[in-house]
Amino acid sequence: MPTFETRPGLHLNYELDDFTDPWDVRPFVVLQHGNGRSSRFWYRWVPYLARHYRILRPDMRGLGKSQGTLDLERDFTLDYLLADLHAVLDHAGASTVHFCGESMGGILGLAFAARYPERIRTLTLVSTPVFIEQRMKDRYSLGHGSRTDAMEKLGIREWVSATTRTTRLPADQEPDLFEWYVDEFAKGSPEVQVAMSKLVNRANAQEFLPKIDSPVLGLYPTGGQITSGEQEQLLREGLSNFEVVHLPTGYHMVQLLFPEACTDALLEFCRRYDREPMTEC
Repeated sequence: MPTFETRPGLHLNYELDDFTDPWDVRPFVVLQHGNGRSSRFWYRWVPYLARHYRILRPDMRGLGKSQGTLDLERDFTLDYLLADLHAVLDHAGASTVHFCGESMGGILGLAFAARYPERIRTLTLVSTPVFIEQRMKDRYSLGHGSRTDAMEKLGIREWVSATTRTTRLPADQEPDLFEWYVDEFAKGSPEVQVAMSKLVNRANAQEFLPKIDSPVLGLYPTGGQITSGEQEQLLREGLSNFEVVHLPTGYHMVQLLFPEACTDALLEFCRRYDREPMTEC
């Protein structure tokens, strides 16, 4: 779990999972978590992937083990998150990567692929919206004016429990997973969670789509509530090389509900485009 300082008072953390053969230098796969989560939320994917690729799981600033002195009004922008990701790749020695981001992590991947195309081999989007539609902003407000108002009035744990039950995970299918998700999410600083949610609410990846040359895979629920059919159509129209695999659920967290199916699709996709010499990683 390497941690390094990017500026005085800010330390970034990433997890490195590598069970590849030591004589075979394999490419990196970045698993970037979404809003309010951390690298720990990828735990179900690591056993499937780390035998084949070197897995980097960064914590976004202020979340997980990436901690420091942060200005809540100024330090949570897309530009800063992209700079952090660039710093993580440099620190890990990853000149090119297969990038996989879930939800907000996928928006970050779209922006990174548009700005730094030379660093991206492939891009995979897991339940990634192009932007948060107004109907979802209204649902996440839980009758308290706005999403962030609800988070502040109810507290993070009560808010995430209520919204996860209806959109992210079925509470009765794996009750232990549901409770773990809520508990783990609620470990984050409430102030950081609100600041990140403000960023998510205003994020829009549509401008990046025409600038992306990398092949893109989408792993999406069949009846996504956060990722609607209209959102998927924007990706089909805006990306030059895009394909979708649908998972049979209406819930958002397909990577936790279908880890084997998701990783099978990701491995097949990455291998298809691994045409560069393995030493050029």
